[in-house]
Amino acid sequence: MHIHYHDKEYGFPIHDDNQLFARLILEINQAGLSWTTILNKKDNFFAAYDQFDIAKVARYGQRQVDRLLNDAGIIRNRLKVAAAIENAKRIQAIQKEFGSFKKWLDHHHPLTKEGWVKLFKENFRFTGGEIVGEFLMSCGYLPGAHAESCPVYKKVQKHKPAWMAKSK
Repeated sequence: MHIHYHDKEYGFPIHDDNQLFARLILEINQAGLSWTTILNKKDNFFAAYDQFDIAKVARYGQRQVDRLLNDAGIIRNRLKVAAAIENAKRIQAIQKEFGSFKKWLDHHHPLTKEGWVKLFKENFRFTGGEIVGEFLMSCGYLPGAHAESCPVYKKVQKHKPAWMAKSK
């Protein structure tokens, strides 16, 4: 599980808004837990949250909240569930203004980790420093996912993650 994530996902750029949203929500759910726990439940999360379809999650009401809080296959934390739904709504507003969540990220790149954390705290719920840092590192906006000595480092570089781009 870790090998697949490390070798095929971690640090590679994500271009699809629903996949970016999924990664953000998985990072939020990891808070206070091990990443192994999240990877073990990853398929369950995708099923429970309608494949992280932003439009669908943004429409979740009390019935879906109750369903999620009773789903043993995911993390049943009321604050994390509420953050997923609210963040889907906030991404929709970003999509309206910027065309996509990805374009919003690109618009603000590059920022320092501190700058990103401030921006995320202004725009999203349940986004502390570790969550934001890991989210951005995991999808290529901040360096550090792999050491230069790691064989995956060169594979990630071929995908031209945002952190490799020259500053504005």
